[in-house]
Amino acid sequence: GEKYKMTARFCGSSTTLPRVGQRLELECVTPKEDSGIFWMRQDKGGTLHFIVFISSLSRTTFEGNEKTSTRFEAKKDSKFYRLVVKSFMPWDEGNYFCLMNSNQALYFSPGQPAFLRVTTTAASTSPAPTTQRGITKKDPCLKTPDPELEKELSFFCDIFIWVPLAGACLLLLMALAVTIVLCQQTRRRRCRCKR
Repeated sequence: GEKYKMTARFCGSSTTLPRVGQRLELECVTPKEDSGIFWMRQDKGGTLHFIVFISSLSRTTFEGNEKTSTRFEAKKDSKFYRLVVKSFMPWDEGNYFCLMNSNQALYFSPGQPAFLRVTTTAASTSPAPTTQRGITKKDPCLKTPDPELEKELSFFCDIFIWVPLAGACLLLLMALAVTIVLCQQTRRRRCRCKR
C-alpha cells in the first residue's frame, strides 16, 4: 500500500533542551495536505497523552473536545502542522510525535524528545556543569528513531484497532441476544392464539 513519511521536529528558535517557562515550537511535516493530524506526547512513564487534532482546514480540537487551550496553540500551514507549548513545564516533558489516519491506516512520526536541562553540582571550587537528557546533538531538526518508542506506538496502534473491533463484536452479540428473545416471545404469542 501507499506509505507516508512524517517527521516531528523542533522549529523556529526552539532548542532540544527547553527551559522552564520557555515557549516551545514543534512542527509535523506530512506529505498529505488533505488529511488532519493528531499531536501526542509520551511521558517518562510511557503513558500517551492526546494534545490536539488539527484538521486539514486548520480547525483544532484539544483535549475535552475544546476548540482552544490555555497551554497549547496549534495550526496548519501547508504541509506543516505546528504545535506550540506556550510555557514549557516539567509535566510537559516527553517524546512528542504526530500521527495521521489515511485510508484506514495509521502513520506515526518518530518521537521528538523534549526534556528540561538538568544541572548537577560538582566540587565547590568548580562551577556546576550542565548535563543533558534526551538528544545531545546540536541539529534541532534531527529525526530521533527510538526502538522503545516504536514498540509503545505499535501497542497504541493495536489498541486503536482492537478496542473498536471488540466493541462492535459486543454490540453484534447483544443485538443477536435481543433478536432471539423477541423471536421467542413472538412464537409464544402465536401458540396462544392457535389454542
